[in-house]
Amino acid sequence: MRIAIFSDSYTPILNGVSVSIEGLVEELRARKHSVHVFTSAAWRYRDYDPNVYRFFALKTPFAKDYPLAIPPFYPMLRSFRKNTFDIIHTHTPFTLGFVGLRWAESHYLPLVSTYHTLYEKYMHYIPILPKRYLRYKLAKHTNYYYNRCAHVIAPSEAAMKSLQRHLVTAPISVIPSGNPTPVSIPKTEARKRIGARPDERILLYVGRIAKEKNMSTLLEMARNVMLERDDVRFWLVGDGPYRAECRKLARELGIGDRVKFVGAIPREMVDVYYCAADVFVFASMTETQGLVIGEAMTHGVPAVAVHGGGAADFIIEDQNGYIVSNNPTQFGEVVLRILGNPALLGRLSESARKSVKRWTMSDMCDSILGVYEQAIGSYGVKEVSHADAYTAAH
Repeated sequence: MRIAIFSDSYTPILNGVSVSIEGLVEELRARKHSVHVFTSAAWRYRDYDPNVYRFFALKTPFAKDYPLAIPPFYPMLRSFRKNTFDIIHTHTPFTLGFVGLRWAESHYLPLVSTYHTLYEKYMHYIPILPKRYLRYKLAKHTNYYYNRCAHVIAPSEAAMKSLQRHLVTAPISVIPSGNPTPVSIPKTEARKRIGARPDERILLYVGRIAKEKNMSTLLEMARNVMLERDDVRFWLVGDGPYRAECRKLARELGIGDRVKFVGAIPREMVDVYYCAADVFVFASMTETQGLVIGEAMTHGVPAVAVHGGGAADFIIEDQNGYIVSNNPTQFGEVVLRILGNPALLGRLSESARKSVKRWTMSDMCDSILGVYEQAIGSYGVKEVSHADAYTAAH
């Protein structure tokens, strides 16, 4: 197949969407499919991949880390038309997703789209408009966009239910993003590399430092745990617009000496932090899936996550982790129980590693290729039926 992928997020942006797309592109190419990625420009970044096409983009005050592609888009059409694509796969319903939709329609190509984000949870990034108005417009747009797709991919049951609430009637398949093959090193070596002591207990968070990630619950939970144990440290890997507020909260909670904001690091270094950690903690209730939870589990790190969204889909209660309410006290009690029971921690770790073997990149690719084939087949039938109807009418 020749596949065109459209996404506002791609390398060098590091988030769950870009990681999922990169893994899919690599797996598709390993199977001899030709994949071309259309995405936003990235400053001071040089692509090693000749099949990546970048639209001119600007920084916005609402999301400074995410370049916004702006018109005109037609200059890229020449590059698009040099390839005879079989299908278009978009990963956003907004700017570049809309370009993908229009080009799919104008070139008579089936459109598949992945619904990665519960966008209604991110409206605080547009503070100049009333939330009620934004919810209404978002619901209308979601319904309009995804009902024009031949097939929609939802990474979790929570994402599928969100689409159904917006009255999306296009076929929907739940396909979790696959976990990359882990690069494992011994825990003692990993701790040396990140500067942690061998006797420390490490709680780990990986992701954007943003308001919608419910960071205050994480930090308050960490304070409660640290009041009971003086060997616990909390490491946060990632960066974002809420970092300064989180650092301030850590100081106010009196745990500034035992919390480390690592910041954004190269992708290959994240594995080292997973290998060094004892428990992965996650409080976001806005995710369609908890990709970082699955990544942690590939390294044998059990997770404790707040209920809500699709983040907890990876967790099997009392087998590879626990799901808790959005309450720092309960959250802390569960973490303390794991840390205080080596046998429990060992059992959860072993089960975590085993439980995610069914969520591989290969499994994800198999399912998505099935969707592509179904979309292409149904699209062909639709076009033929339209032609038959026209012939019969004339």
